Amino acid sequence: MAIKAVLRMGDPRLFEPSTPVQKFKTAQLNALIQDMRDTMASLNGAGLAAPQIGVNLQVVIFGVQKNPRYPDAQEVPFTILINPKLTPLDDEIEEGWEGCLSVPGMHGLVPRYKRLRYQGVDENGKKIDRKVADFHARVVQHECDHLAGILYPMRIRDMRNFGFTAELFPDEEIEED
Repeated sequence: MAIKAVLRMGDPRLFEPSTPVQKFKTAQLNALIQDMRDTMASLNGAGLAAPQIGVNLQVVIFGVQKNPRYPDAQEVPFTILINPKLTPLDDEIEEGWEGCLSVPGMHGLVPRYKRLRYQGVDENGKKIDRKVADFHARVVQHECDHLAGILYPMRIRDMRNFGFTAELFPDEEIEED
């Protein structure tokens, strides 16, 4: 359909809680998902939430195959997740570096649950229920935070671990957001 502009940190729409999707199998929902897919692919993103393109609905997409932004990341199956519910499987927290299409050129060390269960539905209203860990769990948490109006810098414990990618990783070739 179309590549959309991604809202950047500072835009007040990114801080609003999203509304649950009520109707499935609609032309509008299908168009939104296609726009999200096109936008995410054009930017080599690991995921994208509807609020990032200015749509205040509880829709996220994510998936990582071979991605220049995440060269060492485990693969994550492409998923359309609507009206998600996340449940930590235990209390183990792991810190990891994150970037975001809405916070371009920056990275931060973010604490996330290492293992979790996510539930929701796909674009047809079919139930999704998965238990995941590590990078997959991190991606899901990051994207679902957008639905609550939370950007990853809001979760950083020590702001010395937040900055411009080129400054944090001067010896690495990391593709900029």
